[in-house]
Amino acid sequence: MRDEAKTETWCFAAARSSARAMTSPAALPPLKAVFLDRDGVLNVDHGYVHDPAKLDWIDGAREAVAAMTQAGLKVLVVTNQSGIGRGYFDQTQMDRFHAAMQDQLAERGGRIDAFYHSPFHETAVVEEYRVADHPDRKPNPGMILRGLADWALAPDEAVIIGDRHIDVEAGARAGLPGYLFKGGNLRTFVGQVLGDRVPALK
Repeated sequence: MRDEAKTETWCFAAARSSARAMTSPAALPPLKAVFLDRDGVLNVDHGYVHDPAKLDWIDGAREAVAAMTQAGLKVLVVTNQSGIGRGYFDQTQMDRFHAAMQDQLAERGGRIDAFYHSPFHETAVVEEYRVADHPDRKPNPGMILRGLADWALAPDEAVIIGDRHIDVEAGARAGLPGYLFKGGNLRTFVGQVLGDRVPALK
């Protein structure tokens, strides 16, 4: 089961963000950071995955993160994790999953500079996380805005890559260009969408 937000259509916003993403690289400042969704972009989405034993990487994901790290970019993960609010797992278990990701990325020369997660959901069984339309839950931009502030980034110094329109919409709400990853090899995709702006990623 996917961790879905409210079912709404974001076609206009996604199209607007895609148009911004195609702005000439010469008109943009140097790219400093890439925000990534987690499930479906970095790891295979098995449904509320939190066990390191079930960490299966998307093809080319480790290579993509390593290439971005070695190009001097900050790699920031923004992920809806309502499984915490639903009581399926807790933050300690999620942190162990992220630690396993870091260990395996380090083997390829990559790293995640920060993980931002949203445990909130309107039907959460954990009361403190039972919040409808929390500012951090994508498509709201709260996690991205915190990442921009934490790393002193301007919106046009970052982009977001996600596998759902809510990821692109969250980026658009924060002022970021967004790219929709529909599967395949993430390293190849990163080279295609960011290579003109960061030649080292080609």
